[in-house]
Amino acid sequence: MISFLSIKDFALIDTLNADFEKGLNIITGETGAGKSIIIEAISLALGSRADTTFVRTGKEKSVIQLVLDCINPIIIKILQKNDISTNDENIIITREIYASGKSICKINDTMVTVSLLNKICRKIVDIHGQYDHQSLLSPENHLSLIDLYNNAEISQVKETVKEFYNEYMELVNQLNDLLNTKEESERKKDFLMYEHQEISSASLNIGEDDELDQKLIILQNSEKIFNTLSASYELLYSDSHAVLSRLGKISGHLKEISGYDQSLSEFETMISDHLFQLEDLSTEIRKYKDQIHFSSHELDEIQERLETINALKRKYGNSIEQILQYKEKIEKEINLIENSEDTISELKDRIKKIENKLKSQCESLTQIRKETANEIEKKINIELKELNFNHSEFNVNFNKKLNSYGQPVFSSEGTDLVEFLISTNKGEPLKPLARIASGGEISRIMLAFKKIIGDFDEISTMIFDEIDIGISGSTASVVGKKLKEISENHQVICITHLPQIAAMGDCHFQINKHTDDQGTRTSLKKLDQNKVILEIARMLGGENISEAAVKNAEDMLKQAKKLNFP
Repeated sequence: MISFLSIKDFALIDTLNADFEKGLNIITGETGAGKSIIIEAISLALGSRADTTFVRTGKEKSVIQLVLDCINPIIIKILQKNDISTNDENIIITREIYASGKSICKINDTMVTVSLLNKICRKIVDIHGQYDHQSLLSPENHLSLIDLYNNAEISQVKETVKEFYNEYMELVNQLNDLLNTKEESERKKDFLMYEHQEISSASLNIGEDDELDQKLIILQNSEKIFNTLSASYELLYSDSHAVLSRLGKISGHLKEISGYDQSLSEFETMISDHLFQLEDLSTEIRKYKDQIHFSSHELDEIQERLETINALKRKYGNSIEQILQYKEKIEKEINLIENSEDTISELKDRIKKIENKLKSQCESLTQIRKETANEIEKKINIELKELNFNHSEFNVNFNKKLNSYGQPVFSSEGTDLVEFLISTNKGEPLKPLARIASGGEISRIMLAFKKIIGDFDEISTMIFDEIDIGISGSTASVVGKKLKEISENHQVICITHLPQIAAMGDCHFQINKHTDDQGTRTSLKKLDQNKVILEIARMLGGENISEAAVKNAEDMLKQAKKLNFP
């Protein structure tokens, strides 16, 4: 509920503060005093579109602040999800509108977007005016009102419908994708087959490109390798001054003197070891040299093979391993395309099965909704009669969403199309709520709905802005009683010009407009009991308040206090 309102430099308001209470809060005042300005300020604070024309002339900005108490757990979760601190008892909303066009929204001193502010406040405060065409008059919202009324039972079935619908749509989308791309897939298959054949015909082996590169290097340098190895072999073995021959002589000389000293023996051993190693090396060099041969045919074959491999790398991957992985991938795609007919047939069977389940659940949902609608119809018709619609008839009309073939169109909400119909006079046909011309009739019908639905939507505060226009007399008294009934479970803030409604208030505010040398200002003050009597007397008889008007006002207040609501 709204416990506190502060408005500064907004339109005709210089500074205005109001402490609202539980129950029915009444705001009255003379025509043109600025009652609608207060509602406009509250709307801005709750997240409506900013309008710089409301900034008081000569001021930099307007500031509207609301303190909302008794916040429900749903709001607390939204605040926590958006990292907004809260003490679980109240939230402070601040809206600043600058003459320059800038707008700032804060919740508990945390900057928020207008959309988040609006999302949160829609769950706390509901504003209704004389020509309110929101959820009640819009057929698009009638289904949600029925679901809200019987949420405990309907939500369970709706959840099942939603699960089946999501599965159904996933399969339908898969089928449509297959059907839409079937011709394209056949063309793609030909291309994939070409790629597969090109890779397969190459008979690639992982690592062969590295081996071929090495062979190519050897072949391209075979003459140099042969000549170098021949020269090395000659120096080691065949030359008259060969290294091995000289080392042999050195080994012989050392052997002759090795018996004289251990160190000399070690020298001889080292020379002998190196001699044997060099002999082995010269043998290996000779073998390698003898194997070397140059073949231009083999060189051409290697170069051609490497060119084939490199061409495939440019098209399908940076390595033979990646090329073979791509081959596996296109094999799977080809297999999928070749089996698309089987897949399509399988998808159609699965769709039919899930469609039957979805249809069954939608029918169950429709049945529960119709039972709920019957209950709502009875209660609304009772409320309407209490609101002096003595010959009215309210009806919830059900239809199905159908396609051009007359088949049901499924959605996550089921297949139902619901619209509220009403006849307010005997003999008149039922017609949509939106086609009711009288603002007074709309106001009373809305009150009937808020009385029935209001207990289920968890909105704590309802604001009614002169919805009593177009009614008077006994009907005004009935509307006042209905507002009083609603205020038993909700905070109600009502701007009214009717004394019958004002008398029902638990708390009464009077709005006034003052003009002096400094300009025009609008103010709001809470009235004590004596001033409430005088204000209602003014509403009854005008500015010249008579004793009869005062007596009448006192009687109206006494009668209001005697009312008991369950």
